[in-house]
Amino acid sequence: MKTIRYELDGAGIATLTFDQPDSPVNTMTPQWRLDLAAAALQLLADKERIKCVLLASAKTPFFAGVDLKSLLKLRDDDARQGFAEIEAMKRDFRRIESMGRPVVTLLNGAALGGGWEVALIGHARFALDDPKTRFGTPEVSLGLIPGATGITKTVRRLGLLAAQPYLVEGRLFGPREALELGLVDGLAGDAEALRAMALAWIAANPDAAQPWDRKDYRMPGGTPASPKIAMGLAIAPAMLNAKTRGLYPAPQAVLETMVEGALVDYDTATRIESRKLARIMVGQNAKNMITAFFFDLNAIKAGKSRPAGFARWKPARVGVLGAGMMGAGIAHANAARGIACVLKDVSVEKAESGKAYSRKLTDKAAARGKSDSLKQAGLLALITPTADAADLKGCDLIIEAVFEQRELKAQVTREAEAMLAAGGIFASNTSTLPITSLAKASRAPERFVGLHFFSPVDKMKLVEIIRGEQTNDETIARAYDYVLAIGKTPIVVNDSRGFFTSRVFATFVMEGAAMLAEGLPAPLIEHAGLAAGMPVGPLAVQDETSLALSMHVMTQTRKDLAAAGIVHEPSAAERLVERMVLEFKRPGRAGGGGFYDYPPGQPKRLWPGLKSNFEKPGVHAELADLVQRLLYRQAIETARCLAEGVLSSTHDANIGSIFGIGFPAWTGGAMQFIYSEGAERFVANAEALVARHGERFALDAKVRDCIARHAP
Repeated sequence: MKTIRYELDGAGIATLTFDQPDSPVNTMTPQWRLDLAAAALQLLADKERIKCVLLASAKTPFFAGVDLKSLLKLRDDDARQGFAEIEAMKRDFRRIESMGRPVVTLLNGAALGGGWEVALIGHARFALDDPKTRFGTPEVSLGLIPGATGITKTVRRLGLLAAQPYLVEGRLFGPREALELGLVDGLAGDAEALRAMALAWIAANPDAAQPWDRKDYRMPGGTPASPKIAMGLAIAPAMLNAKTRGLYPAPQAVLETMVEGALVDYDTATRIESRKLARIMVGQNAKNMITAFFFDLNAIKAGKSRPAGFARWKPARVGVLGAGMMGAGIAHANAARGIACVLKDVSVEKAESGKAYSRKLTDKAAARGKSDSLKQAGLLALITPTADAADLKGCDLIIEAVFEQRELKAQVTREAEAMLAAGGIFASNTSTLPITSLAKASRAPERFVGLHFFSPVDKMKLVEIIRGEQTNDETIARAYDYVLAIGKTPIVVNDSRGFFTSRVFATFVMEGAAMLAEGLPAPLIEHAGLAAGMPVGPLAVQDETSLALSMHVMTQTRKDLAAAGIVHEPSAAERLVERMVLEFKRPGRAGGGGFYDYPPGQPKRLWPGLKSNFEKPGVHAELADLVQRLLYRQAIETARCLAEGVLSSTHDANIGSIFGIGFPAWTGGAMQFIYSEGAERFVANAEALVARHGERFALDAKVRDCIARHAP
């Protein structure tokens, strides 16, 4: 055996130690599966000399799970072979847990996905008491299901209703919660105590077996036939579909497996589980989500977009200019990670109001049991509200988060930059204004960078780092480290109009406006956005971000283009937005109404004037065609950003599109969507869209070459 060490001592203690060579973690590689089979047979051969079995790991985490890279290579016709391999592995699990000897798992670190399923082989589990450790089966977040006994065993241990959050939603849990759930039998302070606890448990339970193997076993809470359970299960599919919109097959497969498995014996239930996994794991949805949420996200965490050669950096003190919702959110993000923050506005009252936003968030956390008064007081103490620029002195990083006006941003830059500590960097939180032009107000443009936070800051994970023409590599590296330090996800883009996220986001909302200008019914347009998997429809989201702001950006763009000698003819969508603001006086939600009305105390509803002023009788389109337009328009603009050098990697493109603009997670991100469609098919479909709807869908030779060059 190459990945498992088998030891049997004189006291009859057999230990299987997982130790994959030349790897920082243990995974379910083909070699590991062969070794597991050999280990199971060896245990059976030595059964008469064995008193108990310990499952241990030579690595931390305990076990990382399946080898995800191999899943990306699977095709539809691999499902049958996949089913056979899953079943073979489960037979080895079953041989170990049903051999008639106590089996205990020693959890010296995290066990996620397949790693947690390995841990569940044990009749009992003991874990190190580390609050940072996480257990569970998060497979649904990668488009997969826990198919190596995870569903079957969790349902039989917790019951159908209690198991749902941990299986259907993939919720993780720490050692203490595991103890409360009965999924872990004890917590220890170190490895020696862990082993001692396990041996004590074995001495007290010499005839240990899995609960479902005992004649008196009853499923916690009842079976699907129980009235209470049946009532809950009757509405569960509808509630799940409301969340997934039918775009994510994995949660549905988990729910099916849970219910179907609870109606049959254990071995049949695990076979059902294997069939569901074999079907899910060869699907494109799983490939898309694995690409984005494992490989792309880990590439960012590993610093693939960070300039190399610079020491890791974390500011001790950060200044934030502007205590509005954005500035207040940035201040909270710093304090929540233990970074002292000076929050400046034009008056102490406004700065205090910004600090009060953090108090509001901490109060909510305390109400949910996620915080306590001591933690709350410590967080708030890290935020210093002020109206005096001198209080910024010594900050390692200053972020301006004032209104999107060049003159105002230049003014606060000149005022505050002098307060920076030696070697400190200055950042602008802007969503549209080019960083290179803003840096003209800086005395050190090489240390001037864009940090585009998204609202609300406490909920949005992404931060777009924008490199100006003179921004140096060290500044980008520091900005990257800072974003990671406050628990956010950084992507790096080069300076351009709208950068990446704002530019692509604009294509989504303006495509919705274009559809409306064509005379299509507004409800159909909004439904198309939801059917595609976007968080909200294009008209609703433009209301939230403000039609007036969109018009302001369009006007400024035309002025900038005119200054460069370029004449821009407004599109039908742009003219519609201008009519909404200027003719109908509907600037968006903040201005009282836009595409929607917002009656007090009632749900928002589409403005009736959309039908009378824009909808044309007889104009209709298939929902699938509208969905395609919304997704293709964004993907095409993303590919253009990559071809133009605004983006430098597909992992930044995919994660930025999902976390920044809400591009559907089922696609794996905007570039992965292109590759999941098939590059040739995508190009052909884009050409058809050009013929029907215009040049905004065109892919020039440079973009086509870029798509081919970055193909996985």
